[in-house]
Amino acid sequence: MKFAEKLTRIFKDKELRKKILFVLGLLIVFRIAAHIPIPGIDLVALKNFFADNEILGLLNIFSGGGLSNFSIVALGIGPYITASIIFQLLAMIVPRLEEMMKEGEAGQKRINQYTRLVTVPLAALQGYSMIKLLQQSSRSIIADFTPANYIITLIILTAGTVFLMWLGELISEKKIGNGISLIIFAGIVSGIPTAVQRTVATFQMAQILNIAVFLAIAVATVAGVVYITEAQRNIPVSYAKRVRGTRMYGGFDSHLPLRVNQAGMIPIIFAVSLIMLPTLVAQLATRADSHIIVTLAEFILNLFKNQVFYGAIYFLLVVGFTYFYTAVIFHPQQIADNLQKQGGFVPGMRPGRQTAEYLGGVSNHIMLAGSLSLGLIAVLPLIIGPLTGVNSMVVSGASLLIVVSVVIETVKQIESQLEMRNYDEF
Repeated sequence: MKFAEKLTRIFKDKELRKKILFVLGLLIVFRIAAHIPIPGIDLVALKNFFADNEILGLLNIFSGGGLSNFSIVALGIGPYITASIIFQLLAMIVPRLEEMMKEGEAGQKRINQYTRLVTVPLAALQGYSMIKLLQQSSRSIIADFTPANYIITLIILTAGTVFLMWLGELISEKKIGNGISLIIFAGIVSGIPTAVQRTVATFQMAQILNIAVFLAIAVATVAGVVYITEAQRNIPVSYAKRVRGTRMYGGFDSHLPLRVNQAGMIPIIFAVSLIMLPTLVAQLATRADSHIIVTLAEFILNLFKNQVFYGAIYFLLVVGFTYFYTAVIFHPQQIADNLQKQGGFVPGMRPGRQTAEYLGGVSNHIMLAGSLSLGLIAVLPLIIGPLTGVNSMVVSGASLLIVVSVVIETVKQIESQLEMRNYDEF
């Protein structure tokens, strides 16, 4: 089906059109909220502070752009993402949570409820840490807060996170993409016009070649991200014939898809969280009374300002966390046991342990390509900026991966709804 024909069918379908317009309306509400600043903030000093700190710029991505002007939704859905990751890891350790994960939709609803509850204290803690960080900076970004100011600001920031969490769930219910991902996507895309405007304002004829190279690299990178996101290794699986009563079941061939990038965005989120920790602590320690602590803090800050060191650590963390998180979510032995129970087997492999070892080996092989590509995407801006000299248009690798992944997921969900309507009409 051609793109124009699909677009026509989407807007001819009244129900689907209403869903899309509803989702767009909620994203507009989010963008309006992202431009309502909290009182007592020097916005000019705040923007200069973020311009000088690339690591905080990464955190601003996950706030949907609301942190750079300290809006009422400044924390974005970062605390909710953190809570989700915590419960995913705990489900691997705590037997009760693992049982909930296996209970299907009912168990998932209970875990989602726990995630929402944990998001509230995490948002308050993150909000307090951010206020203290801005107060400790060398610029007078935040005025002196009284205890009442602290309480009111923390309530506003926490309520803003809960509000975005609610918007995200409303969007997800419409099955037009993932709500949380779309909120981050909207924040990233909203910054593109400003970047284009800044590039046009500083444009010089001598930059034409650099801009052409930048655009060529950008197109090639987007194509690469799409390829890595969609790439998978199909493991052949055969099902033996089984006789139940007077009927025969099985006797067909299928495949088990293993994605090259099974971990998705999680490794980059982990890496961003960990690489921010030393600089945040060092930033707070610059006002310490001890000369040794201040000297050590300044050394750490200067070390992470070195683009080569920062890029190398960021790359290694992304690669390492890709292996770690894939090991957490991918269980070859469990998959092999399920195949055996269903009468399935990998041709040439014995069911059980040998199949599990084979699946683990294949996963490790394709994970190498996935982890290296994910690490390259993460440090892409550090390469493109100096190479082309077009720093104003550079989008972070994490942002690019989010944008491409969200677009692919949303298009797939819309197409599935179109196919479902075709089936109903037939």
